[in-house]
Amino acid sequence: MKRTLLALCIAGAMTTSTLAAEPTVPQWPNSNYQDTPTVEQVLGYPAGARISSPEQIRHYFDALVDAHPDRIQLVEYGETWQGRSLFYVAISSAENIQRLDDIEANMRRLADPRELNDRQARELMQDLPSSVWIANSVHGNEISPAESSMVTAWHLLADSSDDTRALLSNTIVYLDPLQNPDGRARFVSRYYATIGMEPSDDRLSAEHNEPWPNGRTNHYLFDMNRDWLALTQPETRGRIAALLQTFPLIFVDSHEMGGDLPYYFTPEAHPFNPFITSEQREGLNWIGENNAKHFDNFGYDYFTREIFDAFYPGYGASWPLYHGSLASTYEMGSARGHHFRTNEGEILTYADGVQQNFVAFMATIETASKRREALLQRFYDYRKSGIEKGRRGDTRSYIFPNTRDQAGNQKLVAVLAEQGIEVGQATADFRACGSQYQQGAFVVQASQPAYHLIRTLLDSHVPMDQDFLEEQERLRANNLRDQIYDVTAWSLPLMFNVDMTVCNQQPRVATQAVGPERILPGTVTNADAGFGFAVAWGDMNTGRFLTAALRDGLLVRSSDLEFKHASGQTFPAGSLIVPRAGNPDDLSQRVAALAEQSGATVVGLERSWMQDGPNVGSVNVKRMHAPNIAMLWDQPTNVLSAGSTRYIIEREFNYPVTAIRPAQLQRADLSRYQVLILPATAQGSYEQALGDAGRENLRQWVQRGGVLITLGNATRFAVSGENPLLASALERKAQVDDLAPRANGQRVDGVLISDEEDHQRYIRDPKSDPDWVSGVITRTSVDQEHWLTAGIHSRLYAMFIGSDIYAPLRISDGRNVVNYAGKDDLLASGYMWAENIEQVAYKPYLMVQPQGRGMVISFTQEPNFRAYLDGQHVLLMNAIFRGAAHANPVR
Repeated sequence: MKRTLLALCIAGAMTTSTLAAEPTVPQWPNSNYQDTPTVEQVLGYPAGARISSPEQIRHYFDALVDAHPDRIQLVEYGETWQGRSLFYVAISSAENIQRLDDIEANMRRLADPRELNDRQARELMQDLPSSVWIANSVHGNEISPAESSMVTAWHLLADSSDDTRALLSNTIVYLDPLQNPDGRARFVSRYYATIGMEPSDDRLSAEHNEPWPNGRTNHYLFDMNRDWLALTQPETRGRIAALLQTFPLIFVDSHEMGGDLPYYFTPEAHPFNPFITSEQREGLNWIGENNAKHFDNFGYDYFTREIFDAFYPGYGASWPLYHGSLASTYEMGSARGHHFRTNEGEILTYADGVQQNFVAFMATIETASKRREALLQRFYDYRKSGIEKGRRGDTRSYIFPNTRDQAGNQKLVAVLAEQGIEVGQATADFRACGSQYQQGAFVVQASQPAYHLIRTLLDSHVPMDQDFLEEQERLRANNLRDQIYDVTAWSLPLMFNVDMTVCNQQPRVATQAVGPERILPGTVTNADAGFGFAVAWGDMNTGRFLTAALRDGLLVRSSDLEFKHASGQTFPAGSLIVPRAGNPDDLSQRVAALAEQSGATVVGLERSWMQDGPNVGSVNVKRMHAPNIAMLWDQPTNVLSAGSTRYIIEREFNYPVTAIRPAQLQRADLSRYQVLILPATAQGSYEQALGDAGRENLRQWVQRGGVLITLGNATRFAVSGENPLLASALERKAQVDDLAPRANGQRVDGVLISDEEDHQRYIRDPKSDPDWVSGVITRTSVDQEHWLTAGIHSRLYAMFIGSDIYAPLRISDGRNVVNYAGKDDLLASGYMWAENIEQVAYKPYLMVQPQGRGMVISFTQEPNFRAYLDGQHVLLMNAIFRGAAHANPVR
């Protein structure tokens, strides 16, 4: 096959010595390769000799489809933020590919045991092939899996051996070559811009140290391996839709990790999520044991079970488990380029990673084929058991009243529907579990095939094994690192801050199926009203209406206090007023268009008179301005905090943000910005990045009327220095009196240590920080009398991660407008150390302090964590838009 001109140019950029040094890929016993386009023939370099770009990967798969259309089918399932295509291929025998639509339709039938009896299911299983889905490089700088997908596809199509033919007659192999093409494009571009005359194996070299942001994340800097709960990114949404069409029996999420480690594959570490069954854990062992056999044959090192647990359900390697598949993480030690020198002095090459992934993929495909009958039966049984548990268990339905925060409720049930969970909306009033519910309430019946996923996502708390927790307490007591890998809480109703009732009955009411529409068109009543319009504040429908109206140049006011209009309707604090006076003549048409787009419910007002609360001309009614928003971007900013914050403002609020690098902030003229956001930091601090000049520039900007918002540990910057911007302080670990005083070089009185608790008190570090918390959901109390909390429910759930605990502001300095609940009520979900619970109780979550004409607003924890804390969105909107309205800059 002729090389393309682009491929020839790329190949020419590499020295022949570099290419010759790479091992041959792939290597597999008893292979008999026939005419199929190789990577070298299509792209101009041998497989594993160069890190292929997303465009080259797609080009190669297109060539395979052209060569073997009868045995490989390419399906596009989405598009990235930067416009790159997301696709997977299905590879199998010609017979299976010809009837692929029927096979997938029958898998969807098998996935719903309500529509089958056991005899019909057995007949389906006799005819269905096995299936495995191999997803690659969700982190864009984890480079070898994507390359391995090309090698695996070539091998499956080129190898005419009896073994491979048998595999494909018995198995559908789905390859998702590149889950994160935007991140990979960033990595590849920067890597080859950095490489010198020949690749360096030195970990200190520039090519092995990516600039901010590295290639791990997608365009909006999301770690998409944590996005399978909230489905915020198009890559994740498209992939889940594809999986629900195909229902693969095995799902492999192929990653890379540090180059000093050997290969990792299933089984996973403890703890396991309780909704993963013993049969699934046995199946994961089947996969691991067969992988190990092939790794032994090739002489490759590997390990299992020690890291990467199966508790958090938001990974690609976890989510499919709750639909009845087997799912696992594979991790290859990464060269992060062409060559990497390990701590043991060995040279790891890119081709090494490509080859080892290939072996793991082929071993897993072999397991899928050999275990076909058992995998199909267990998939069916898992989903059938979910239906039975939902009918007979204590949890039979989840009811969302939908009377408060209709925008949040609608988005939540749409996300559930996108994940294959059936949601109904009541067509009439009904009664269940002793409570009355209105028409429009959402109902999730537990007795459906997705029962295990429902419980995992909607239960307020998913417990860890008690023996695992006891071991973590033992480790912590001995100043050893705990083994909790990720957050321990993720309940979607809590994170959305919506009302939900768990009921042991199945409500008797007709329902309409809910689809994936996250925003329904809004409405306008009394559109020709003489005075103008009002929109109740408190959900994202109204939030989107506000940003759209401001960007459209409309005059919008907002009341700090609740008011009751002459018509008798009451509007909560924060509600918007859009008068005709001062607005364009076509205001009715504009408001109608904005309502439809945003989902807002708009009410026409005949006159301005209020029965109660402030009138429009009151000082308690502020004009809303369209602020220019800036945020810090680049080191030391935390990539994930910066990305999720920008995503929420731009894609949830529909409002633009300007990213500014910290070095520019030292002397920049900030006068055109009304709001500046400091995301959380990663390594380093804003004190170092901004220096004295940057701090003073910020201080003067705030004094002149700017609104400075700090997120999470960026609040450290606000409380630091001789003259801090915020009169709070970061706390050390709370201490009780030592058993005995100690002085260096001197004797002290002897003590008697009566038990282990006394011993731990005696040996502790009196200057230590609070212990790190992996991630829990906490309850907070809201000061609803402050303008910053307008429209916020008195109960608000927030994440707590890390060890930052702040002292409350004194009332003479500012306000603690959201505080953590008392110790008995603080923990809503997850596992938190007892000492942290006691110390966090009643401490501030959100503080505001006036500074001259401006103010500092500080979230002591990240309100935008992974962009799945939807219940925090209105609070962030208040900080930005109502903060700008309450500042007093010289205009």
